[in-house]
Amino acid sequence: MDYEIFYQEAQGDRKNLKDSVGALSRLLRRVEQELESGDMKSLERDLKDMAAAAGQASEALEGLENQVSDFDVREYLESGDFEAQMLEQCREQGVDVRGESQVYEMFPYRVRLDSENQDIYLDRKKASQVRPRSFVAMVKKNQEKLNRASFNAQTFLTELAGAYDLAVLKLGKRPESDIYLTSLYKFLAPMSRFRREYDQQSFAYDLARLYASQVEETKNGRKYQFGPSRNNSKAIRILDGEGQEQFLATIRFYE
Repeated sequence: MDYEIFYQEAQGDRKNLKDSVGALSRLLRRVEQELESGDMKSLERDLKDMAAAAGQASEALEGLENQVSDFDVREYLESGDFEAQMLEQCREQGVDVRGESQVYEMFPYRVRLDSENQDIYLDRKKASQVRPRSFVAMVKKNQEKLNRASFNAQTFLTELAGAYDLAVLKLGKRPESDIYLTSLYKFLAPMSRFRREYDQQSFAYDLARLYASQVEETKNGRKYQFGPSRNNSKAIRILDGEGQEQFLATIRFYE
């Protein structure tokens, strides 16, 4: 199945429906004037034309309804056709994507396909678009909006340093030790309701903006350093300022 083929095939009935509705709208304005003026001959003629236009609209509407009902969304998602076309659109529109088997990352968003329930999730929200071109365009627009949003790297670094200091105490670490960023996230958002508002993908996006910033130390002069890990499950994937992927696992603050 290919949504673009379905879309093109539906254009005939869509155009006929639009034309018929347009004709009905124009005729209705004339009928209203004729009723007001008492032009009975013109009124009778235009009412017959309206009936014909209504019949054409009904026929076009029925044809469009049949095409829509024949497009099986569950099969489209289960077959992998949507995924393949979505990935192709990511390539065409320049949207970075990673993942497989109905779970993908379009940084900083997480995309999950639920073919059984015919749903597509962007993070925790259901997306209404099952046209890959439109879905990817929506993701790209959201990414561009995020990139335009103001971000104070210095403030975020200060908050991150505060979480780091708390983690050092709570985890019994030595000062200036490497601490997993995933552990710091739990100190930044300790309660589940906080994590709903500030999920780990949002945290990763803020890390990416800090990584791309020119801020190198906290206000009190402490420097920081990101580090890797042999355990990839502990690493957070980001895109740097050049759009290249980087994996950040730990951070340490030091004098």
